Amino acid sequence: MPAENPWIRKLRAVPDASLTLFCIAHAGGGAWSFRGWDEGLPPQVELIGIQLPGREDRLIEPPLSNVEDIVAQLVQVLQPAPTAPYAFFGHSMGALIAFELMRELRRRGEPGPRMLFASAFRAPQLPRRHPDLHELSDAEFVTSVNARYAAVPDAVAANAELMELILPGLRADISVCDTYSYASDAPLDCPIVVFGGEKDDQVSREELGEWEHQAAAGFELVMFPGGHFYHQTARDEMLAVLADRLTRGNP
Repeated sequence: MPAENPWIRKLRAVPDASLTLFCIAHAGGGAWSFRGWDEGLPPQVELIGIQLPGREDRLIEPPLSNVEDIVAQLVQVLQPAPTAPYAFFGHSMGALIAFELMRELRRRGEPGPRMLFASAFRAPQLPRRHPDLHELSDAEFVTSVNARYAAVPDAVAANAELMELILPGLRADISVCDTYSYASDAPLDCPIVVFGGEKDDQVSREELGEWEHQAAAGFELVMFPGGHFYHQTARDEMLAVLADRLTRGNP
């Protein structure tokens, strides 16, 4: 795929890489949230962040607010699908996008990834247990998102101009999760490794464990110290496990 593709951020380019890891961020996050991860990954792994419109250096572009539109775009980005080994890591909303992207690639008969790392998101077949947020007024939306995820720092929330820039993308991301509707299909034919935070009050160990029903080729659940953003606070520990599973090739 062309390096100038707006959806692709090569965080570590590796000629003749043994595996490419595509990473998709949480609601409100972007590709740069994975910067520095290469320091904890095997040297032969290429690291790519997926950059959705309306995030970071694509901030002025209209964001996409449902998983179907995002997947439809990403399928085109990945055409032709990688023939060399690759894997997906998705955190929170990113896990949902990666899951549906893999199912769409399979429907199209494209080569699938070696493994899915699904982080801090309930198994997709489970119903949501939180009320919708995406249609609230701006003030109610920011307050509710902060109460649920602590995602908007006080200094950012107090900056009206900055909030005007980031609100559309954040609202679109929350809409992706609020409006998602699961459709039954066969389990994925690759292993699924699920990561979670032991103190995450947004998703329980039991909800993470239900991902096992989406895995036909192996499943593992690994919990780390921390809450919903454990992958930031326990990054080194998480990357060590991620690197090990990428090297081993299965849970």
